[in-house]
Amino acid sequence: NVLTLVGNNKIFSDTIQNFSLNAYRRVDLKAQLSGAADHAAAMALLRERIAAIPNVLASPPVDVEILEFNLVGPVLAVRPYCHNDHYWQVYFDTNRTIRESLTGAEFPAPMPAQVVFVNQPASGA
Repeated sequence: NVLTLVGNNKIFSDTIQNFSLNAYRRVDLKAQLSGAADHAAAMALLRERIAAIPNVLASPPVDVEILEFNLVGPVLAVRPYCHNDHYWQVYFDTNRTIRESLTGAEFPAPMPAQVVFVNQPASGA
């Protein structure tokens, strides 16, 4: 029960994002892989499993590509498309599918790792 008044200046000077105008919407998620994981196999598996989620559109197809790298390994961009009415259902189902697909397929868990070298001066010098 809050009344919000928006002045004309705010309406005409700010950017307005309308998510319901287009026929479909892209869900943007990320999936961290281990550096030891077979990224091509993981990408193919995710494309297949996410495409099978109810309400994920067949066209455009699911995008799964390497987005970036960090100390753990590659980070995948996972992007299914759906109708605006199904956005949150597809969002949550995609997250669950990423988790279940990568753990069920025996991909190594992504863990940060660093190699530390200790140089000690030779004794008796």
